[in-house]
Order: sequence, then structure tokens, then C-alpha cells
Amino acid sequence: MKILVCISNVPDTTTKISFTNDNTTFNAAGVQFVINPFDEYYALVRGLELKETLGGNVTILHVGGGESEPTIRKGLAIGADDAVRIDGEPNDAFAVAEQIATYAKDKGYDLIMVGKETINYNGALVGAMIAELMNLPFVSLATKLDVAGNVATIEHDIDGGTEVLECNLPLVLSANKGMAEARIPNMRGIMAARTKPLVQVPAANADKLTSVISYELAKGRTECKFVDAATPEKLIELLHSEAKAI
Repeated sequence: MKILVCISNVPDTTTKISFTNDNTTFNAAGVQFVINPFDEYYALVRGLELKETLGGNVTILHVGGGESEPTIRKGLAIGADDAVRIDGEPNDAFAVAEQIATYAKDKGYDLIMVGKETINYNGALVGAMIAELMNLPFVSLATKLDVAGNVATIEHDIDGGTEVLECNLPLVLSANKGMAEARIPNMRGIMAARTKPLVQVPAANADKLTSVISYELAKGRTECKFVDAATPEKLIELLHSEAKAI
């Protein structure tokens, strides 16, 4: 079974965010980057579990510059067999999806997996775009995946319950919480990652459809107001006049 897991390079959640160039560019100076958690904990780990059960190969793919190679090596340390870095800037969801689809279209992958979204942009766009560009079925927000022969059985949450789908391979899938449990690289995996293949390929001509006008930081937490339990009418007034909740 050939599995491709697409990973993103994102700022660690403890990073202090700032912007440059008149708030049009993310300031990467001094920032610690990690594998996007949805890609790592759910897509990659479930792909490895399937390989361990069914046999096959797990390749990780990243669109980005050479500075992202430590992140890719961590994916190899967790257990991926090999890796590919497409040498292009991941500054637009469609351009990233087109780079991935162009690379993967003739490689014969049975399953292409991504995390449900990245934690820096939260767009949840790339998986569906890859599927459309490759003319493959797509299942989003999957919480469980099993494969038997050429058929995948997938669960994902919907309003009021869980939907169970069956889909023939190949397919594209975005993984959500519940798909797998996180793995921590051990020393053997870290040492092995140093010699596993990491192939760099040139970026294809991809269409960038969006541009950043500006970024702004989220507003910090506002002051909390306390209302004495003896005056519930004051709480009702605040919820109506200030919070606009009622």
C-alpha cells in the first residue's frame, strides 16, 4: 500500500507572533517551527499504523524551503520511510495543492492524507483541492479509517452523530482528532532518520490565487466583570447591553 502524507511547517503554539513589512509578512525570526499537529498526530500516525498492518510504504511530502528540513526529518524519525520536499513557497492554499497534485498524479498512491487544517491559517482547503485536481474522491474531517483490500471504511462527525462511508481507493482524506494517538520519536528512529531518503524536487508552475493585504493580532482577553449573586438583574442587564447575548 502506497501512502502519501502531506505535512506543513507551522510555528510552535508557544511562539510569540509578530508581523513585518507593514503587517503583510509573518516575522519568522527566532520562531521555532514544528510539524502541523493535525498532519503529525493523526494523518501521519494513522498512515504508519496502516503500513504496519497491511504492509507498504509511507512517504511524507512538504512544500517549502530548505529551512523546513528539520521538520521533515522529524516525520522520518516518527516512522515514515522516505520524504519529498517540493522547493517552493507555501504561501497560497491552491498553489500548494497544485504542487502536490502535480507531483503525485503519476506516482500510484493508494491514499493521500492531510491533517484537517493547519494551526496557523486554519483554512482546511488543501485536501479538497488536491482531490479535485487529481479527480479523486475526498473525505473530510475523518476520525476513523480502516482499509480492507481496495475499500476504505471511514467515519467522520456530522451534526448530531457520526457518518460511516465506504470508498474505493485511491482517495484523499483529511484527518481529524480521534484518528490516531500521537507518537514520540525514539532514539532509534531519530538515528535512522538521518539516512532515510529526502528528495528535493523543483517546484512546478502553480497558480497563486490569493495575496495577503495585511495581518493583525487577535485581541487579547478583556477584563472579566463579576456580578454579585444577590443582584442577578445586573447580570441580565450586562448580557443585554454589553455582551449583546440576549
